[in-house]
Amino acid sequence: MIKAKIDGIEVEAPEGTTILEAAKGVGINIPTLCKHEDLCATAACGICVVKLAGRPSMVRACSTPLDNGMDIITRDPEIVEVRKTVVELILSKHPNECLTCMKSGNCELQKLAADFGIRCEEYDSIVPDLPKDDSTKSIVLDPRKCITCGRCIQVCQEQQNVWALSFLRRGIHTQIAAAGGIPLEESPCVKCGQCAAHCPTGAITEYDDTEKVWAALNDPGKHCVVQIAPAVRVALGEAFGLNPGDITTGKIYAALRRIGFNAVFDTNFSADLTIMEEASEFVSRFTEKTGPLPLITSCCPAWVDFMEKYHSDMIPYFSTCKSPQGMLGALAKTYYAEKVGVDPKDMVVVSVMPCTAKKYEIARSKDMFSSGVQDVDISITTREVSRMLKQAGIDFVNLKEEKADSMLGEYTGAGTIFGYTGGVMEAALRTAYYFVTGEDPKDVNFKSVRGLKGIKEAEIDIKGTKIKVAVAHGTGNVETLVNKIREGIKAGELPYHFVEVMACPGGCIGGGGQPIGVTNKVREERTKGLERDDENKKIRCSHENPEIKAIYKDYLGKPLSEKSHRLLHTHYVPRPKYKR
Repeated sequence: MIKAKIDGIEVEAPEGTTILEAAKGVGINIPTLCKHEDLCATAACGICVVKLAGRPSMVRACSTPLDNGMDIITRDPEIVEVRKTVVELILSKHPNECLTCMKSGNCELQKLAADFGIRCEEYDSIVPDLPKDDSTKSIVLDPRKCITCGRCIQVCQEQQNVWALSFLRRGIHTQIAAAGGIPLEESPCVKCGQCAAHCPTGAITEYDDTEKVWAALNDPGKHCVVQIAPAVRVALGEAFGLNPGDITTGKIYAALRRIGFNAVFDTNFSADLTIMEEASEFVSRFTEKTGPLPLITSCCPAWVDFMEKYHSDMIPYFSTCKSPQGMLGALAKTYYAEKVGVDPKDMVVVSVMPCTAKKYEIARSKDMFSSGVQDVDISITTREVSRMLKQAGIDFVNLKEEKADSMLGEYTGAGTIFGYTGGVMEAALRTAYYFVTGEDPKDVNFKSVRGLKGIKEAEIDIKGTKIKVAVAHGTGNVETLVNKIREGIKAGELPYHFVEVMACPGGCIGGGGQPIGVTNKVREERTKGLERDDENKKIRCSHENPEIKAIYKDYLGKPLSEKSHRLLHTHYVPRPKYKR
């Protein structure tokens, strides 16, 4: 333990703790722009400067470790002036477009400017004339708004191991761009959106599709239906002042009806459907040797893109199941359309997702047109729908809760836990246990696959049958896992039977389209919200969902049937990391 003083307050912290962390522990806020809890300190912005008694120069609190006997001063007129000057210099190279910026109200630079009372421009503007890059139609780069903090590069390279982003040029001309200055769509980018989630300004945001949704809702010739993903219900409330993890499912249903949707469905329903197909696929491979093991889950489109680009040799091991978003879109334009007598061509299916990669997924292959037209027409993020509700004047907090529409709306506890890392695995194990034994597990909680550890391993006992499983989240953790699988297959020693991968840290609750400000604490609170939703459901296993039973009886026949394969399954192809 290290002992020191910060602004006269005695502090004691473990060796290796930075001044920034130690100060926070005693209620002292040191401003910073480049540091994020998820990332290592780079000391790039220079705003977190502090003084050490007896030393002539200032040091950066984010990267300076606490040392015994330190006497640290975090605020005096000189320190405040230096910090204010740094912010003013950053603003001189930043466009004054707060009113029209998508990050307005969530911008860390905007907040610092207000905190320091900056009301006029002290330096001549030198905003670069650089074009936006919206080539992926999932995320948008606006290099004019980049403050060169480096967070996006750290996330992309070190956390996600994608290496799509880098800095170009040097000094005052430094800019953020796809590696080599190519369009982002031609880079290795997998559209996970973690760069946007960690960007402190509006330099990287989600591609906005809200105008498309408004146009559909205002078209009397369109029958508009919407679905909401599991993780949205424990995050959307944050945009309206609620706490992370507050479950707002019924309010979301009500709000979406208020803005004009003809039917409100729940992606949790199709998560249950995914489990029916995926658990059947696993049991078939495990017991009947109908395909290679391990079976790897395929719900996450950024992971699918990553796999096709970086690990295409794993394609035979991938589940052929579409994501829940894709399954519900296909059934909305077939099963539901037939029931209500609507031509699929006149139907617009909108999905509200925690994910920017879902925008890419809805047209990634011909399998996403299994209804004869595009199954999901528009995918918007949690952030986008929050802006729509505010624009419509919806008093979200005080809305009375409503229920989802039937046919594609009922869900079990297994469906809702899809939203966090390990949830897909746990939900699948509940139903796989039933498919193997004919009975439900005595305890449906498979807690060994829960938590925020990067790679989780467990051995599950299904009445004497041992199943080895693994869960990874954050594509940076995938390399280790995939290499272990390859080595095991080559040696004839299968390390796992079933593997779940999510591209974003924490899974969908930490998705690239969720409300800004994600940290591990926020991820934990959102996860707890989904766990509560699961525990509060009377039915907690996908195979017991009455609407799932009905759709198989009335329409699909059985899991892995010809019809379910045509509507609910997909194929994969190797893709080049760089498009030419």
